Formats: sequence, C-alpha cells, structure tokens
Amino acid sequence: MRQKGLCIPSTGIDISTTLWACVLISGDRVTNWDKAGIQHAVIVAAKAALILILFAQIFGAGSLRAQSPNVIGSWKVEITFGNGESRSFRFEARESGKGSFLLLDPKLKFWGPVRPSEAKWTQSHEGFVSFSGPVEFLLGNVGRDAGTLTCKGKFESADSISGEVEFSPLVGDRPSKHGTFKATRTK
Repeated sequence: MRQKGLCIPSTGIDISTTLWACVLISGDRVTNWDKAGIQHAVIVAAKAALILILFAQIFGAGSLRAQSPNVIGSWKVEITFGNGESRSFRFEARESGKGSFLLLDPKLKFWGPVRPSEAKWTQSHEGFVSFSGPVEFLLGNVGRDAGTLTCKGKFESADSISGEVEFSPLVGDRPSKHGTFKATRTK
C-alpha cells in the first residue's frame, strides 16, 4: 500500500528547540508501530494531541510576548530644566502620531484663552517614546519664549513615561535648554 506522511512542525515554550511530530499512515494502522499492535485509536489520539499542542502554541505563545504600553491618551507632563525652571503641560496623543500640547500655567489666563498647539509623537517596540511640537512659555508678565519642545523618554509603567527634554528657542541666538520630564497618564 502507498504510505502517506503527516508532518506537523511545532515549537515548545523553549523557542530554541523544535519538535517535529510525524506519523506515517498506511491503511488502518501506523506503519512503524504495526509490530506493537497499535490500532486506529492511537492515530486519532495522536492527531488530537498534535492539534492541542498547535493550539496551545499559537494562542499561548502569543500571550507570552510582552507588549509596550500605548502612548495614545492624555498625559500631564512635568518638566524641570537644568537651571531649576519648571513647566507643565498636557499632552494629548492621538492616532497616527498626531497630538497636541496645552500649557498649564496659571498666568496664561491673563493673556486670554489658552489654545493647544500641534504636536507629533513616535513610539518604538522597545517602549521608547518621543513627542515634540511648538510651545510659547511665558517670560515674566510681558513676554513669551517661543520654541520647539522635544521630549524623549521611555515607559516606566503603562501610565508613566520619563526622560530628557530639550527646548530650542525660535527667536534670537540663545542656546537650547535641557532638562528632564515625567509624564503621567490622566484618567
């Protein structure tokens, strides 16, 4: 009789090892096991076991992979520059790397309604996040310091990002300000 081969590759929890389960079928009996007198029921049990192994690996291994938290949502960001100056703003991260900054400075209410500015963000598979956009920080009671704010950090938890910040002024020949930031997800 003609033999049919059924070979199913599967991987165990240890990804470095690979198990190849092959059953050669000829008629009602398994060819290599004829001498032992194993009947058709063993073939059915072997198929069921192989299906169970494949099911566990497909659905179980996928759940073992660690996923980075998602940056999409609302964040309160606290900045401390190297000179001790502190600022805070709300960062809204939306789909497709788009977002907005809204400065949280009590003095801004004297300048009229506060409007958010456009921001962009990126996130890597390793949990690194960066977001940037134009901002205007208040200078005393009469001026504004316009520039680009760039935050680069990493998730500490699903609801916390920390890292380094840079503010590059748009006007004048002044150096950039550097510091640290901590972003906390708002519910």
